[in-house]
Amino acid sequence: MNDVTVSFESSPVLCEVFFRLEARDRVGLIGRNGSGKSTMLKLALEQVAPDAGTVALEPGVRLGYFSQFSELDGTATITEVLEGLFGDIHAIEDELASIDAAVAIAAAGSTADDATELDRLITRQAELFEQMEHKGGWDYQRRIDRALTTLGFDEAHRTSPIDDLSGGWRNRAALAKIVLEAPDVLLLDEPTNFLDVAGVEWLESWFRDFTGAAIIVSHDRTFLDSVVTRIVEVENFHLHEYPGNFDEYVVQKQFRLKTLEQQFVHESELLAFESEGISDRREALKASKQNNTATGKNLGKQLASIKKQRAPRPVDQIITEIYGGLHTKDVLCRIDQLGKAYGDKLLFEGVTLEIRRGNRIAVLGANGSGKSTLLRVLIGDEKQDEGSVDWPKGVGVVSYNRMLDELDDSDTVTHAVNALPDSLALTATRKSVGRFLAMFQFSEADLKQRIGNLSGGQRARVAMAQCLLSGASVLLLDEPTNHLDLASTQVMERALQHFPGAVVVVSHDRFFTEKIANRYLVFGAEAGRPGELELRVA
Repeated sequence: MNDVTVSFESSPVLCEVFFRLEARDRVGLIGRNGSGKSTMLKLALEQVAPDAGTVALEPGVRLGYFSQFSELDGTATITEVLEGLFGDIHAIEDELASIDAAVAIAAAGSTADDATELDRLITRQAELFEQMEHKGGWDYQRRIDRALTTLGFDEAHRTSPIDDLSGGWRNRAALAKIVLEAPDVLLLDEPTNFLDVAGVEWLESWFRDFTGAAIIVSHDRTFLDSVVTRIVEVENFHLHEYPGNFDEYVVQKQFRLKTLEQQFVHESELLAFESEGISDRREALKASKQNNTATGKNLGKQLASIKKQRAPRPVDQIITEIYGGLHTKDVLCRIDQLGKAYGDKLLFEGVTLEIRRGNRIAVLGANGSGKSTLLRVLIGDEKQDEGSVDWPKGVGVVSYNRMLDELDDSDTVTHAVNALPDSLALTATRKSVGRFLAMFQFSEADLKQRIGNLSGGQRARVAMAQCLLSGASVLLLDEPTNHLDLASTQVMERALQHFPGAVVVVSHDRFFTEKIANRYLVFGAEAGRPGELELRVA
């Protein structure tokens, strides 16, 4: 991309962008919701044309694109779709089968023509064997099975028409298809959403053998740390590059910000000197212009103080001010001998534990093991088969996913955040709440927006702000990082660490769970056997 500028409805998205993807390059593309990350991918796919500048793709390069909003559909099963990727190998297999039959006939003959034909067949067979070796054709079925197994596909999902699969399963099917296609350049938009930890780790290991290049839009910091060779951040319509993985980006970004601050100080000083020079000249003018001298001095003072004015207050202080008035009980929930199954499939049984003040419980396990079902049982959205869930009187509990589902499209952001009966927005200072929402990237204009006009990421931020300011004692969060950008996820993490109540969270984001969890509830095979849960202390 050479000097690329893109605008939508006169609003800038990308300005003067320069970007080059090298062979075997693994770029982690990060930035806030709406910053232009998906636009970058669409430019490469020629789905968006730049207003200025050029986008060039090397001739013959094959692009593969995965979106978290899968476009895979049809009446074929995922197994049939994946088998269809290996048409060239099927053709070789058919020719090898025909050669086997022809060799038997030629070998039985005794003429010179039979001997010549036999030599030709054996030579061709050797050529086909070499092609199969080069294309990895001997084990393609094992590769299909491994991809589907690791991504959680049981026999029912493998044999169902893609049109009958849920959105999450279509996403996994699309991911299996694109990694098995192995294009020259992968464009991945949030590939780890809807994957469990085993699926994410499989994708990481697949990347170790992938010989192409990739641009990866992701909020999963551990995944980025494992896979990428450089980070490109979209910020204020421009790209900023940082060599290395996510860990190295964090260090380099801090250094860059400090450097920028120092540059800003020098710029302020130079402007202050310029103002003083103007004032000096004006002092020599008539007395009627002395008011302009004062204005010049005042300008210098304002410029010198800009850095101080813009420096944000510590995030933790803002959060603790909000949570200062939230008092919770010691024991917030008692769970006794809880069990749940779907038909013959046992999800969990005999679950007994207390959820106490200060607990931040991360629920871990493979997809389909019952993690989300447990949260729905706790909130009362599903009925357990056995056991009990006891919420003591006065204990408030909220579900992030229920909040997200129940957002009113006609409501405004500010009313949605403030309207809950026990909302901390009603008890904390308006200043603290305003700063908290600003950290969540809600501008004054955003707060006046209707929910129905928001993007998926913006809606997720509204629901998360509702949860964190709800005044409830227990927060139930199912994959809360899926639709939040990195900046919003970091604010959420700080809030959860200071939250005085209890948090129960289902997440595949290892970086997130390692930062906030002090208890782990481990499901299924990871705990020992299906239906078994294990509580671990961090």
